[in-house]
Amino acid sequence: MFADIAGFTALTEAHGDEEAADLVADFCDAVRAELPAHGGAHLKTIGDALMLRVTDPGQAVHLGLRITHELMAGHGAPAVRVGLHHGTAVERDGDYFGAAVNLAARVSAVASGGEVLLSAHTAALAPDLDGVIYEPRGRQALRNMREPIELFAAVRQGRPAHGRLVIDPVCRMAVDPDHAAGRLLLDGTAYHFCTIACAGEFALHPERFAT
Repeated sequence: MFADIAGFTALTEAHGDEEAADLVADFCDAVRAELPAHGGAHLKTIGDALMLRVTDPGQAVHLGLRITHELMAGHGAPAVRVGLHHGTAVERDGDYFGAAVNLAARVSAVASGGEVLLSAHTAALAPDLDGVIYEPRGRQALRNMREPIELFAAVRQGRPAHGRLVIDPVCRMAVDPDHAAGRLLLDGTAYHFCTIACAGEFALHPERFAT
């Protein structure tokens, strides 16, 4: 499993190195504290990304949902994404290598903020998780993979993947629209911001951020 902060580069540019570093530290500490309850282990940290090992596929999915929706939830928190694939790997000096590791990293790279994305193989190994449904994402071509991979998003039943939070288009932070520091309307679409500074940056250069 790989878990990282979505849009970390944009977050750093908008809020500065110190705040970004503090967020990464908080994120890493929060994830590590959850690992024992899910039978997981922290293998290494790569920038803002954590590489984790969870032997049970069902526990891995539950951990992914916990990481994305609960650990850093709230106004102004970073949007987190998770990608996972279950398979064997080769261990060398505490690190892990192999096709399963590579595929998990590729799956994580195409996940969006607030999403737990997993391979069809992994979903098939944990088909009946209490309170969890799998939404198909289709077959996707992943970097350096010869064939497209069937992907699913794990979603908690009764609630959408992103909850009520929206994403600040400038820094990619999660924002509660009812408590956003700023709101701008462009071509009929409302954009919400975690700070007035982000709203000002958007107003100056909307073409950079509007989707």
